[in-house]
Amino acid sequence: MFSTFPWFKQGWSSLNFSPMEEDGYGTLPTSHLLGSVPAVISEEKKSSLGEGGASPSNLNVFPPSVGGYQAPGSGNPLDGNEQSGTDWKGFFSISSYSPFFNVDTDVVVDRLMSSFYPRSNFFSKIDANPDLYGPLWISTTLVFMLAAFGNTATYVMQIKSDPTKAWNFDVGYVNWAACVIYGYTILVPLAFYFLLQYFGSHPSLVRFWCMWGYSLFIFIPSSLLLIIPVEILRWIIILLAGGASSWFVSSNFKYYVEGIDMAALVVSALLLQFALAIFIKVFFFA
Repeated sequence: MFSTFPWFKQGWSSLNFSPMEEDGYGTLPTSHLLGSVPAVISEEKKSSLGEGGASPSNLNVFPPSVGGYQAPGSGNPLDGNEQSGTDWKGFFSISSYSPFFNVDTDVVVDRLMSSFYPRSNFFSKIDANPDLYGPLWISTTLVFMLAAFGNTATYVMQIKSDPTKAWNFDVGYVNWAACVIYGYTILVPLAFYFLLQYFGSHPSLVRFWCMWGYSLFIFIPSSLLLIIPVEILRWIIILLAGGASSWFVSSNFKYYVEGIDMAALVVSALLLQFALAIFIKVFFFA
């Protein structure tokens, strides 16, 4: 039947199907086949992408990139990695912030305890994984404790001075506490971040928020003690708490700007932290 097609017969006979011969199936060209893929990516390209295909320029940046965040290894806090690969679209993506809340309870407790020891290098603890869970939890807890215990303190003092006088719960304490605590925790680190940027340094805003947030933890147990209706004891408590918190901030901030003549900024950070302690005493526990 195929004899009527001499061109087909010639093409068919030219193929060699013998598996024993050296030029068998292996000699058939495959470059024209659909679905063929290039070879494995070169080692040069792999090294530039880093482990897991993530570019090192996207590590520890804020605002976080849309692609996510990966915690960097330990290193110089002034390495300036935060300036490369910044994507402001990540600022409006909730998923971009999830790595900042990926911490264990043991890690948070260890950092809370470290805030009581001003001599410890707090940035060495958070360098590989700065978190925002601790600062958010501390700030929110402090807001409600200042509002609740501030009203309790005024009630105790009023009962002590004039038991017959009517007392009303001041709901405005909640608004004031939220504005002061959240505003301080967000704006003060942000201000120092831009100041250091202006002076040519490249700090990490996330680390600043983390450190300043944990510095407020000492005011939580202090607010409970400030209910005691003894004014001189209240001042001693708040001065000790403010001094410890101020020293924690200034000592760690001094370490962060080590090698840079920023003594005025370090003193400013100390005074602002102490001023917050005085404001808490005067406004909520007067």
